[in-house]
Amino acid sequence: MNKKIKKIILKKNKSKIVCLTAYSKKMASIIDKDCDIVLVGDSVANVIYGMPNTHKIELKTIINHAKAVRQGIKNSLMIIDMPKGTYKSEKQAKTNAKILLEQTQCDAIKIESNNKNFQIIKKLVKNRIPVMGHIGHTPQFKKKFKIYGSNLREEKKLINEAVKIEKAGAFSIVLECIKKDLAKKISKILKIPTIGIGSSVHCDGQILVTEDILGMSGFYPKFVKKYVNLNRIIAKTVRKYSIDVKRKKFPTKKNTF
Repeated sequence: MNKKIKKIILKKNKSKIVCLTAYSKKMASIIDKDCDIVLVGDSVANVIYGMPNTHKIELKTIINHAKAVRQGIKNSLMIIDMPKGTYKSEKQAKTNAKILLEQTQCDAIKIESNNKNFQIIKKLVKNRIPVMGHIGHTPQFKKKFKIYGSNLREEKKLINEAVKIEKAGAFSIVLECIKKDLAKKISKILKIPTIGIGSSVHCDGQILVTEDILGMSGFYPKFVKKYVNLNRIIAKTVRKYSIDVKRKKFPTKKNTF
């Protein structure tokens, strides 16, 4: 097993796991210093390409961004989201996961659960491809956003799903938009670390989209904390530049050869 993955597993019940997304070398190099995991997420579809969801991002696009991210990472565990439609069968999943690992040198891949693809996870792990699971709100399979675990039926279903993913061999699992008490329960039941997004402090770690916490995405649901408003800072900077150009204050002698 990868040493970085072992380190993540050993953090369970000891210290919180810090995770963020990256789609470029520069962003990866910045967040690498303070993150345990950097995810090249299929959220690149929304954040970079302005798509309404993650459904149409292609494998080659993810690969290109992952290659850039790889250059910026020295310490973190690098994980890549497998895009929708790239792991419909065991054979397809194995082929595409190997392409991701070989072409990007990532440490692991992430698969969203549809409550049916446990054997696919098992097959990948058997072929020495580390897998992170993902339950609750799974954007590749769910059309509408909602909070999960609001009733006993849902609670039992999600616990069962999480346990099956662990048994299939996943080394960790993302819990997205799961009720606080259920997230706590799942985190206690599982031996592998849980990474929360909108699923309370009771998870073993947390993940958010970097552009969300920087105030750049325009997407601010309850579970996102905006630490700075970079949109406003960038807009002010561009305005100053525009004024300088129009008033012939830029470029000056300092900026001229």
